[in-house]
Amino acid sequence: MWKVSLAGWPLAHDLTAEAPPGFRPHWASPTVDSASPPSYEPAQEQSAEIILSFDIEEHDRIEAAAGLDIDPALKAHYRERLDTSTRWLLDELDRHEIKATFFVVGQIARHNPALVRAIHRAGHEVASHSWAHRRVHNLTPAEFREDVRLSKDALEQVTGKPVLGYRAPTFSIVRETAWALDILAEEGMAYDSSIYPVRHDRYGVPGAPRAPFLACGHRHSILELPLATLRVLGFNIPTGGGGYFRLFPLFMMEKTIRQAGRSSQPAVVVLYFHPWEFDPEQRRLPLRWRSRIRTYMGIKRTRGRLATLLSRHRFVRALEIAKRLDHQHATLPSWNVAGAT
Repeated sequence: MWKVSLAGWPLAHDLTAEAPPGFRPHWASPTVDSASPPSYEPAQEQSAEIILSFDIEEHDRIEAAAGLDIDPALKAHYRERLDTSTRWLLDELDRHEIKATFFVVGQIARHNPALVRAIHRAGHEVASHSWAHRRVHNLTPAEFREDVRLSKDALEQVTGKPVLGYRAPTFSIVRETAWALDILAEEGMAYDSSIYPVRHDRYGVPGAPRAPFLACGHRHSILELPLATLRVLGFNIPTGGGGYFRLFPLFMMEKTIRQAGRSSQPAVVVLYFHPWEFDPEQRRLPLRWRSRIRTYMGIKRTRGRLATLLSRHRFVRALEIAKRLDHQHATLPSWNVAGAT
């Protein structure tokens, strides 16, 4: 059964429905066994399209802070700093005439609608980063559906536009939570951008395709825009942003972009950042030493690095890619996230 967005174009399909005569759905095209990633024919060298995205959440919501007893005054400080750092990003993007996708925690639309409105009025895409920034692992399917609905509704109430994209907190759509893909499709999302094709102690689907693909849950499929990786000696190195942007030299992200242009089909790269990563003046969380290194190392050089990155490339919003690829579903690989190993 087709799912149709408010924009009027198809989003996802029922994997169990019988297709009409002569119709070849995208999931009937050659699929990829989940035990091994698909191999793409090398493309002619081209410039990769780069999706620039930001995950908008207060600093105390990060996974490293889970379980911490955070003082209310510190939480208030992070809420204030989120507004400051996000508006700094908006100014930088405006200066470079760049549009991006902002995955926003739905609760922010309730306590700071002016910030969400500013993002939207600047011409950026507003997408969902959940309602309360809880990992999908910690929700039942019913709770996850409600979380998606709350976030979608709150953001749409502020912007007046449909929210068609989703990114799970801490990239927590993995094999064990592949059922979430079904719910995203059923709730009218056009695409997901939660899958990181790497091995990591907190997230990752190591065998997933590195370029856009159709992610299959148990009943439906949905367009997946995976986070950027660099392929080195048969391994995927996470280079899409976040801590890797702070810890790795910038040339690794540049190499990732060039590699995608040469060998990925479609040639699309997804980069991601957080406002708090560009705010060295904010107070620091009381983290253990290993988490402190992961969280704060390199934070003083991020503004300069971002300025360099923005000056070197052109960027697009995720929804622009999703709309274009909607007409190319038959050419995209399908991959069974639920059966991933």
